[in-house]
Amino acid sequence: MEWAKAISTAIGYIEENITEDLTAENIARQVNISPFYFQRGFGMLCGFTITEYIRNRRLALAAEELSGGAAVIDTAVKYGYDSPDSFAKAFYRFHGVTPSMARKNLTMLKTFAPLKIKLSLEGGYTMDYRIVKKESFTVLGVAKKFTYESATVEISKFWAEHAINVGNKFVHGMFGVNFDEKMGSGNDSFEYLIADVYNPAMDIPDGFTTRIIPAYTWAIFPIKGAMPDAMRDVNKKIFSEWLPALRDYEFAAGCCIEMYDSPDKYSKGVSDDNYYTEIWIPVKKK
Repeated sequence: MEWAKAISTAIGYIEENITEDLTAENIARQVNISPFYFQRGFGMLCGFTITEYIRNRRLALAAEELSGGAAVIDTAVKYGYDSPDSFAKAFYRFHGVTPSMARKNLTMLKTFAPLKIKLSLEGGYTMDYRIVKKESFTVLGVAKKFTYESATVEISKFWAEHAINVGNKFVHGMFGVNFDEKMGSGNDSFEYLIADVYNPAMDIPDGFTTRIIPAYTWAIFPIKGAMPDAMRDVNKKIFSEWLPALRDYEFAAGCCIEMYDSPDKYSKGVSDDNYYTEIWIPVKKK
């Protein structure tokens, strides 16, 4: 299924089941895409995580019902909140007012309309990539778990902390590795490693770990440009342009790799217009 159609189908499913127990796993099942890659693709193309989108839609609909006179406690339960207090906190963060104020029509409220997919002519440009078979290899790194919802912000912080931490003398950060072995099935989080190729002759420092990257066939996308914008742009094109046009291959596993060149080679480091990185995605023949 093409990504535009998959997201449109997913949005329709969310709208039809907005008061039900919605998870990335059961939404992804509707479009026959693994939750791991569906969550990545949805976030890249829509600008929201699945969780953010569902929460915003529920809070917008809740405001409509409250302004029509619905009871706060009934509305909180209907839209999946355990208590009026947790509902009030979420409602205030989104609308900037309390549910009781919304119910009395004393203030302005925010809307959040369902996403609509519009057909547009895109592509028609060259997107460089190569298909490469690689043997398994081991990396040494510092690992941390992230939720899909907060990953974009928190992984950037993770890199910043590593850069000023004594740990960077052991691992410079050649790779950023995303691991979700279950490919999102039942998971709302994944493991991320800042890593280098492991030298078996060295001891593993405290707080560090090793992981084996299995032998895969990889689609490797070269990137030239200042970080993080250059990598973000290519990631978006992978999901919006490359995948829909792909005929012979499909995703193979819940493991993606970012490869970073040494910033010392560039006058402006990772902010240099010529800074080189790569995205590796495991693929297999359909």
